[in-house]
Amino acid sequence: MAARALPQRLQQTSKTLACLIAISTSSAACQLAETATEVETNLSTDEAVYLQRYEALAARRVAGVGLAGYDPLETVAGAEPTQDLPRTDAAARTLAPATWKTIEAYAGERNSSALIVWRRGAIEYERYYGDTTRESLLVSRSLAKPLATIAIGRALQLGHIDNLSQPVADFITEWQGTPKAAIELRHLLQMRSGLLPQGRASGPDDVLNRAYLHPRHGEVIINEYPLVDPPGSRYEYANANTELVAVIIERATGVRYGDWLTQQVLIPLGAAGGEIWVNRPGGLGHAGCCILLPAETYLRLGILLLNNGRYGNHQLLDEAFVQAMKTPAPQNPHAGMGLYVAGEYVAARGAANPDRGVGLTQHSEPYRAADLFLFDGNGHQVLYMVPSDDLIVMRLGARPPAELPWDNSLLPNRVIEGIARAPGEEAPIPQAP
Repeated sequence: MAARALPQRLQQTSKTLACLIAISTSSAACQLAETATEVETNLSTDEAVYLQRYEALAARRVAGVGLAGYDPLETVAGAEPTQDLPRTDAAARTLAPATWKTIEAYAGERNSSALIVWRRGAIEYERYYGDTTRESLLVSRSLAKPLATIAIGRALQLGHIDNLSQPVADFITEWQGTPKAAIELRHLLQMRSGLLPQGRASGPDDVLNRAYLHPRHGEVIINEYPLVDPPGSRYEYANANTELVAVIIERATGVRYGDWLTQQVLIPLGAAGGEIWVNRPGGLGHAGCCILLPAETYLRLGILLLNNGRYGNHQLLDEAFVQAMKTPAPQNPHAGMGLYVAGEYVAARGAANPDRGVGLTQHSEPYRAADLFLFDGNGHQVLYMVPSDDLIVMRLGARPPAELPWDNSLLPNRVIEGIARAPGEEAPIPQAP
């Protein structure tokens, strides 16, 4: 594997060593050769680390499970102190207790860690299952993707990025003069970049594995990950799209990705921090997966979008950016930027291109709110947001057992139906069947 990695760099190493032989009396040449040897050693070490990670994951995949943990992790600081979220007095709750009991039981039977109902500016109900507490760090899986999108929105708001149509090659300059130069920032966030779709990875040489586990995964995606469709022409879900957000943030702002999340997302939200998976100590953070945060921190992301980018007295995201997040991609009527929308009712839908018919989640009935949008991560970690009802329903946890399949319309629908409405207060307009 070491001989395979980044051949251009190894070719440069060979040229430098040849230079040393030709002019061995030159101290400058010796310095170059020492640097080249160090680079070659680092590359070999990186490949060895990657193979160790791959073999560990491959062994677990045989047992039908994923990574045992995320290593290495770095601290992502939050607000100090955190700002407490308001909670509704029991007498003022609008959701019927019987409805809460129904959804609490439904979530509890399906490997949930946390269930929270937020309405009209306060938490009405919350439940933590098992050993989970308010302070527990819960792995995001793909809930990292809306967080990454919000991170881009903050960079736009602060002038580090021009607009969503800006070429990604303005930041990833390695792509200039290549077909990837046509990829726009919007394409990445909408999963329309044309980069290789997510799929089943076949072995250690597979770029999907390398882009996930390599200690220089950002360089792998930039230099090795293939373009398979013209940018903007096709929706295809791929983790690589969101992983590049960390690269873009760091190059656009000069701030490490985890630090950017601290400074520009978590602290303004008054939110607790956690830990982020990085590719190596001091290296690049993973933006597409697996940050670990408390449940209420994820909830605050939903509150931010529910309020059109405003949190407290501060407009953290431009309203137009939030609207762009909720606008369906041209090739997928249910996918926005980092989130999903109700759109037209489809009984089974998922994150992949609709034509593929894979990874489908059941929706037993239309949503009770046509304006519903959601974060939807691996294992059915879901935040349902309903602006017309000032409502968020959040479920976090592991994948439900096979004998208890997940119904992606049940939680929000039961909550909307179970709200006691004041005289004259209308329920949301439902999604058309």
